[in-house]
Amino acid sequence: MSVVMAAAAAGLFSLGTWLLLQRELSRIIIGLGLIGHGANLLLLLSGGERGRPVFAGGHGTLADPLPQAFALTAIVITFGVVAFLLALAWRSVELTGNDLVEDDVEDRRIASQRGDHDEEVVDEQALLADQSDETTVSVHEEHER
Repeated sequence: MSVVMAAAAAGLFSLGTWLLLQRELSRIIIGLGLIGHGANLLLLLSGGERGRPVFAGGHGTLADPLPQAFALTAIVITFGVVAFLLALAWRSVELTGNDLVEDDVEDRRIASQRGDHDEEVVDEQALLADQSDETTVSVHEEHER
C-alpha cells in the first residue's frame, strides 16, 4: 500500500511541477496546490504504521504525532499561499485582461543578443515587424490623401 501512495505522491509532485512551469497563472496556482497535496501525502506516509493514540497511554506501538502536525501545518501554509496567489492572479487579470505571465524585457534582449532561436522571441519579432508594416502602410495612405 505504501508503494502505491509513494507513487501517488510522486505523480502529484511531477504533475504539479509540470503545471508550475506553464505560463498561465491559473495553471501555476493549480500546480502549486498539487505540489502541496503531494507534500501532505508524503508527510503522512512518513508516519509509518498505525499505532495507539499517544495521549491514551497504553502498551504496544504508539502513533507518531509529528508527521500529522507537519501535515496540518503544511495544509495551512499551502492554503495561505494559494489564497495569496489567487488574489494576485485576480489583480493581474483585472489589469491585463488575461492570465499569461509576461516575459521580462531584459531576458528577451539577452536571448536575442545570444542568437538563440527561442520561439517566443521569433514570434514577438514577427509581430513587431507586422505592426511596423501596418504603421508604414497607414502613414503612406495619409500622405496620399
